[in-house]
Amino acid sequence: MTTTASDSFKARYSSAIFNTFGPPSLVLERGEGVYVWDVDGKRYLDLLGGIAVNALGYSHPALIGAVAKQLSTLGHVSNFFASKPQVELGEKIQQIFAEEGYDQPVRTFFANSGTEANEAALKLTRLHKPGGKVLALTHSFHGRTMGALSITDKPAIQDPFLPLPGNVEFVEPTAAAIEAAFDDSVAAIFMEPIQGEAGVVPVPDDALTTARALCDAHNALLVIDEVQTGVGRTGRWLAAARCVKADIVTFAKGLGGGIPIGACVGVGSVGDLFGPGSHGSTFGGNPVACAAALATLDHASGLLGHVTETGAWLESELSSLGFEVRGEGLLRGIAVRDSAAVARQLLNAGFIVNAPNPTTIRVAPPLVITKEDLASFAEAMKGLAHTQAGAQ
Repeated sequence: MTTTASDSFKARYSSAIFNTFGPPSLVLERGEGVYVWDVDGKRYLDLLGGIAVNALGYSHPALIGAVAKQLSTLGHVSNFFASKPQVELGEKIQQIFAEEGYDQPVRTFFANSGTEANEAALKLTRLHKPGGKVLALTHSFHGRTMGALSITDKPAIQDPFLPLPGNVEFVEPTAAAIEAAFDDSVAAIFMEPIQGEAGVVPVPDDALTTARALCDAHNALLVIDEVQTGVGRTGRWLAAARCVKADIVTFAKGLGGGIPIGACVGVGSVGDLFGPGSHGSTFGGNPVACAAALATLDHASGLLGHVTETGAWLESELSSLGFEVRGEGLLRGIAVRDSAAVARQLLNAGFIVNAPNPTTIRVAPPLVITKEDLASFAEAMKGLAHTQAGAQ
């Protein structure tokens, strides 16, 4: 049997890298637009985008230019100092929140990932109401570091690391369950507007609005995790802003267009809770990451309508084949009978998706993807409809 370049790299990977992700299905070498190529030269349409990360696709000239320009002048500084991109990105986020209807000032703490952004949010809730209880939703996912893991309802990844930080209670994502769990002991509730790891399941609007009203009544903080849904992924900057305004918003993933960065945004008086020494990050607010985020946000601003239209077209195409499609914009969960089998068949056919649960495949492609790009995927799903559509 001939050994391919992929086989060789996979063997080297297994001997050099922790097995935290399992064996890699591909060894990728380059990308352009919405396509990637593996080390054997096979091309794939990337419908996952690094799990909602590569907002502008691959090798976007604006992103390359911003990173190269910044790195040629100032690559990294300590947070004892400020940099121009860091300040400008903080101001850009203020502008975005104003566009989304926030009428209070906001301040941002920059981190390196979504889980770090949620760690910062957890610390803010402790400062807001010391000793208070934190509510989180069942089926939630907020990250894998110890604090974020404590509000992630996934026993398979929680149990090996018990005991986790305590005083967390999980509630069903319904208005009634949230109301029953609330009292003055609650410091905060963490909510995703769409639960991505659960299978791209939208949280009902009345659950969000009920949580907002209860937070106001009990002096608690509403924390909205927009790590996966933010930065234009659903066709607007912040998915939850259409029905609620949060006290804390976390986001990451698409913010840097592929360069690691996360953000924890405090609204109103929450922006005053962190003082010198109360939190920090060596690389948070790195000028190169901030320059990448500025370029990403600049170009994403012209894609919001495109995301809405393209996502609706994809939903219509797949629904016509008999598939149930959940989500908004270009974050979609497609119900199937066997997600692992579908993901494997699609990969063999040149399409990258993933299976967050046994009956859902998730697509979160670059925001620049077009209907023409997606037509081949719709055709591939047509070939699977007779065996995989109609799952509940």
